[in-house]
Amino acid sequence: MPDISIVLGSKSDEPYIEGCKKVLDEAKVGYEVVISSCHREPEKTREYAKGLKNKGIKIVIALCGYSCALPGFIASYTDIPVIGVPLPTSPLKGIDSLLSIAELPSGVPVATMGIGKAGAKNAALFALRILRL
Repeated sequence: MPDISIVLGSKSDEPYIEGCKKVLDEAKVGYEVVISSCHREPEKTREYAKGLKNKGIKIVIALCGYSCALPGFIASYTDIPVIGVPLPTSPLKGIDSLLSIAELPSGVPVATMGIGKAGAKNAALFALRILRL
């Protein structure tokens, strides 16, 4: 049973999670990878987020580009920790994504990592630290 859910907004975001998966594999921590867009499939994403606890998921790592609403969207439907990773897939090279996660309103907490592959790897390392509490 996975402890961590890695959620991508698009299949094209998959190359960014290689380092994240490697960290989790080396730590022998179970994870699942899910592709679900809160813009293109809001109902599917909402139901997925609402069911995380019942699946035994303890932490979500959500990665996306452009407006990067996915981490906040998921966090609004669950009280498990969500770690957001902005991706450099837009003309603004991820700055828009970073600000979208970092500037969420009060009441919807999301940990924010750096942009891109390094941020994804750090998200996995941060998730392991949370699991060790």
